[in-house]
Amino acid sequence: MAILYGLVARGTVVLSEFSAVSGNTGAVARRILEKLPSEADSRLCFSQDRYIFHILRLDGLTFLCMANDTFGRRIPFSYLEDIHMRFMKNYGRVAHSAPAYAMNDEFSRVLHQQMEFFSSNTSADTLNRVRGEVGEASSFLFLNYSIRTIMVDNIEKILERGDRIELLVDKTATMQDGAFHFKKQSRRLRRALWMKNAKLLAMLTCLLVLLLYIIIAASCGGITLPRCRS
Repeated sequence: MAILYGLVARGTVVLSEFSAVSGNTGAVARRILEKLPSEADSRLCFSQDRYIFHILRLDGLTFLCMANDTFGRRIPFSYLEDIHMRFMKNYGRVAHSAPAYAMNDEFSRVLHQQMEFFSSNTSADTLNRVRGEVGEASSFLFLNYSIRTIMVDNIEKILERGDRIELLVDKTATMQDGAFHFKKQSRRLRRALWMKNAKLLAMLTCLLVLLLYIIIAASCGGITLPRCRS
């Protein structure tokens, strides 16, 4: 899975989070929340080792995800935009006064579900943009340009000297997740091959029955088999 961690927060108060890997990703994310600049609505990227933390700040909330650095920036931000839309639709203004983890029981499942969708579905980025930007071509062009021009800074840039924190990601969970998807794809392939073979067998059976009928009909004097019936 390319997107490995997702979080929704108000300031430093985490309202919901989900991690597909074990390690200290949550601790690093909280440290980032503490050190974020005070701008209102913004998009930021910070790199740490082979991962990038993507941050979307809208409506007084922070939406954050961590993805592999080879995954690019557009799809992770599409994921965050989708999470923002779903979160505001479900909770709206309640989020501005809710205590820590108030939405975690319900919304962590959404973070996970959409994380898998945007990580594995190549059309996810397109679907999200089309759904949110029909009739807003100029806004789309600006958004697309702004994502491409977001600078990716090293995480140390926002941390004070001596405040560096190592990102520890347990690859076991990622490997297990990859193995699960491999098994799932293998099952789909086996099912598709079985269906193909079943259809071929059915066609051959029908062809043999038809050929046998033609031979019998020729021997029995016609389609209605008059000689054989008498």
